[in-house]
Amino acid sequence: MLTIKIALLLILAYLLGSFPTGVIVGKVFFHKDIRKLGSGNPGSTNTFRTFGPVAGMSVLLVDVLKGTLATLLPAIFHLGPHPLGILFGMVAILGHTFSIFLDFKGGKAVATTAGFILGYNLAFFCVCAGIFFPILFITSIMSLTAMLCITLFFIFSFLFHDPYLSSMMFVLLILIFNRHKSNIIRLKNGTENIIPFGIYYWLKNK
Repeated sequence: MLTIKIALLLILAYLLGSFPTGVIVGKVFFHKDIRKLGSGNPGSTNTFRTFGPVAGMSVLLVDVLKGTLATLLPAIFHLGPHPLGILFGMVAILGHTFSIFLDFKGGKAVATTAGFILGYNLAFFCVCAGIFFPILFITSIMSLTAMLCITLFFIFSFLFHDPYLSSMMFVLLILIFNRHKSNIIRLKNGTENIIPFGIYYWLKNK
């Protein structure tokens, strides 16, 4: 019975992760498909650039909450030990990245990863937030920030003496770098998109 319960909740975690927030916001409020605009990515960054800060922040918030809620499912349903949240968080991240509603395509996993960290370890989330926002402010480039930060998150995870967390961050390190292959090429070519704030943006537009 417990096995069936876990299996059903894992499906729920995947469906939560798969919820195509950016596509829904684009079609409902702007009557456009975000996948055909900007970078073509249905995540919060492309939504922000394409539809503005309100839409972008709304997508970001929901995508973060997807990861948090999925990670907390074992605690909500009293399934067992805390590390079980790792599995549920990973399933939600995979759902976001390979959404069943988008022909198994999706976002770059950054926002839902943040949601997982928030749901799994609040102290670690605060450390990550303290790393993420200054780097984003300096670089003005979300993809570069994401790759730098996931590397630093993996390193800092060892300070928490949680092998489950460190293992998860290593898997996410590989996943996020893999999802940013096209961004790495654009970074090398100097053609990567930037967000309209931060030090690099202001210097570039002086």
